[in-house]
Amino acid sequence: MRRKLYLLLGLLLVASMVLAGCGNKATSTPAANAGGGGKEVTVTIGFTESQTGKYNVDSTAQTQGLKLWMEQINAAGGIKLSDGTVVKFKAVSYDDESKADKVQQLYTRLATEDKADFLISPYSSGLTSAAAVVSEQYGKIMLATGAASDSIFKKGYERVYQLYTPASHYLTGAVDILKANAPDVKKLAFVYENSKFSTAVVTAAKEYAAKQGYDIVLFEGYDKDTTDFGAFINKIQDSGAEAVLGGGHFQDGETFARQIAEKKLPIKFLALLVAPPNPKFAELGDAALGVVGPSQWEAAAAYTPEAAKKAGLTWFGPSSAEFAKAYKEKYNDDAGYHAAGGYAAGVVLQKAIIDADSVDPDKVKAALDKMDILTFFGHIKFDTGDAHGLQIGHEMVYIQWQKEGDKLVKQVVWPKEGATAKLLYPLTH
Repeated sequence: MRRKLYLLLGLLLVASMVLAGCGNKATSTPAANAGGGGKEVTVTIGFTESQTGKYNVDSTAQTQGLKLWMEQINAAGGIKLSDGTVVKFKAVSYDDESKADKVQQLYTRLATEDKADFLISPYSSGLTSAAAVVSEQYGKIMLATGAASDSIFKKGYERVYQLYTPASHYLTGAVDILKANAPDVKKLAFVYENSKFSTAVVTAAKEYAAKQGYDIVLFEGYDKDTTDFGAFINKIQDSGAEAVLGGGHFQDGETFARQIAEKKLPIKFLALLVAPPNPKFAELGDAALGVVGPSQWEAAAAYTPEAAKKAGLTWFGPSSAEFAKAYKEKYNDDAGYHAAGGYAAGVVLQKAIIDADSVDPDKVKAALDKMDILTFFGHIKFDTGDAHGLQIGHEMVYIQWQKEGDKLVKQVVWPKEGATAKLLYPLTH
């Protein structure tokens, strides 16, 4: 019975996902349903997931989001093209073990042996960079979700498309939050994971903060397998830093935040990458309180058809509430931005196929190049110049863990127009 109810929900959601239009008017596009007596084609989507290794938590959520989209489309009868062809999808995936060398082997297999029609990136910028080499070599379109590094898109690739806000804009908003809410803070420390993604993010944020007049008193990376941050916490305290920005991925970010709280580091503001927006971060209890994190998506963010119309954009797909509800029904877990990113990759591919009225890769590529839409995930638009495929539409939102009674809840604290609560300041560990 539960399965039947879920499939019915999928039918209702996908029916709403095929509204699109021109300018700021929403008009109907080819419906995502079967019928018409046309032939049926099955499109293979290939990807790897980190079933094991350090990226397991975030990668699992990304994969679940993608698979939810695929299930809904297939349950609703597929995407119907104007000639009556019905497009359905199947997935081929492997465990990349969070290792770049495995990624290159497996994406080669996906392209050559499994004959994947389209690729979705693995999670993380490092793994996506490895996959991009292969996807471009074999002329496969790859939607890069879970990868924010700008550098991937400065190598001349023509068929790799980024969904996330680029790393160069990932943490600059945290500096803006400080500027607007904490005029007393002058000294910043950046402590970050030595990875392609994290280094790119903090380097851009450091340069931005310096231009805003902040004194950068510490800028130091840690090895990806670090579990004891004692030495770094001591350096932060000795530096006199009043705010700390940095982190890397979920496991190290969670550990760093917990140890900062345990040692009662006297800082006023803490912003970390990746970990805070994940619902599991709340399991830290009081150590999570007040921690800020940039998020690619939050259910509370006000992305709606009305917002699209106001911005002169085409709206496409389900609402955030519809996606979040379906994800909760399917996985009995709250959706974070990693899950939303996986689902959004499917939505973007769906829109490109509808606009191309074809699954021909060259026509789908042309549709992606022209894409300029608002979705539940935010604004989607790709650079078609020297940084081809770089995301130039999507912007970050910033969350902070706050208390509602005895319960920890995520609040959107930036940008102001999307905020659900004022910033909790200063940090009170």
